[in-house]
Amino acid sequence: MFSKEEFSKAKILIIDDQKLHHLYLEKVLRDAGGFQNIRCLADPLKAYSTVLEYNPDLIVLDILLPQLDGFQIMEQLHSFRERHYLPILAVSAEQSTDFRLKALRMGATDFLHKPYENAEIIFRIRNMLEMRLMHMTVESQNRLLEEKVDERTKELKASQIEIIRRLAQAAEFRDNETGAHIIRMSHYCARLARAMGFSDQDVELILTASPLHDIGKIGIPDSILLKPAKLTVQEFEIMKTHTTIGAQLLTGASSPVMKMAQTIALSHHENWDGTGYPKGLKGEDIPLVGQICSVSDVFDALISERPYKRPWTPQQAAQEIISQKGKKFKPELVDRFELILPEFIQITQDCRNESSQ
Repeated sequence: MFSKEEFSKAKILIIDDQKLHHLYLEKVLRDAGGFQNIRCLADPLKAYSTVLEYNPDLIVLDILLPQLDGFQIMEQLHSFRERHYLPILAVSAEQSTDFRLKALRMGATDFLHKPYENAEIIFRIRNMLEMRLMHMTVESQNRLLEEKVDERTKELKASQIEIIRRLAQAAEFRDNETGAHIIRMSHYCARLARAMGFSDQDVELILTASPLHDIGKIGIPDSILLKPAKLTVQEFEIMKTHTTIGAQLLTGASSPVMKMAQTIALSHHENWDGTGYPKGLKGEDIPLVGQICSVSDVFDALISERPYKRPWTPQQAAQEIISQKGKKFKPELVDRFELILPEFIQITQDCRNESSQ
């Protein structure tokens, strides 16, 4: 299966305190076996460090060594060999069956009594190296397959994010021609979620899911959505239905992103004191992702220009959010918002710089 060149490149480490023996074995392996990459080690105390440095494909290990015997060396290498397939050919002049079984039990791949036939040790080493090379080939193929799967997964994830953003922009463009709001708001959400102790995975989820917070606006008539004046009570009741419309559009999805988006769409207008909509949830009954989105959404709405108002400064917007602590917003969330306000301001500036280019 493997070529002579592949065998000749295999790295063999001989651990034997008898210099004459390892010199003889090295010559046999080079001349009769065709192996060219051989290292000999006489000091068993250096066995572990040498294995880490040399990274051999096979070890020929004499069991009866001074200071540190072959059993102890195999014990040292146990954790390393669990991560890397490393065959060990144990050799010894000890003839007892119990000794041989102990060597195999301690981790030796094969055992050979001294004195041995030159042809026999070459055949055994070749067989063990073939298993090693097969293992390395499979491992390499698995890595390549994992890389391809990772690459494909990243492509699918990027496509999913692109679809979500375009879907969000389809709703956003109706009352915000730039669509920049959802980009800024999603980054605000991610920063605030991290400040609240979210895991990296959940921060990524809210970054991806939050742009869909207003997807339900697709179902709101233009006469209400684009009205430059204050809405009537009846019109505002219709406007409030964008939360339930959005939740209905996203209900039934199985992916974590869409499930979080559904929660956000439904809950991002709920108020901490129970005066919000659509369900009038209060306090801890409001999903935290909905409250995070609410703070982020209000901040961006205040600093953005609208037909009916001029933009507020970030500091003015922040003061308004702080004034709603314990009323509209979760107190702890407002405290964290205050701490990371400079990050919100930086996101705002970065997005504006990017849109101007």
